Amino acid sequence: MKKTPQRKCLVSNEMFDKKDLVRVVRTPDKEVIVDLSGKANGRGAYLKLSLENIEKAKNKNIFKRALQVDIPEEIYSELRSLLND
Repeated sequence: MKKTPQRKCLVSNEMFDKKDLVRVVRTPDKEVIVDLSGKANGRGAYLKLSLENIEKAKNKNIFKRALQVDIPEEIYSELRSLLND
């Protein structure tokens, strides 16, 4: 039986299956995107999708620290819209 890949949520520091998390990526040209496929090139950071986690990540600049680049407000808006879907 094959093991499922595990990743750590940056906000809660808990391990989850990779498919249960959302990946935010800093691409090689310093652009930040939400990667739903999990396969985009670049440095990735994972988040368990919840309104509480999104707000904590924004208020504590967690993605900015992890990806070492400023995070545009559109990324947080996109994460909130994914939560509503």
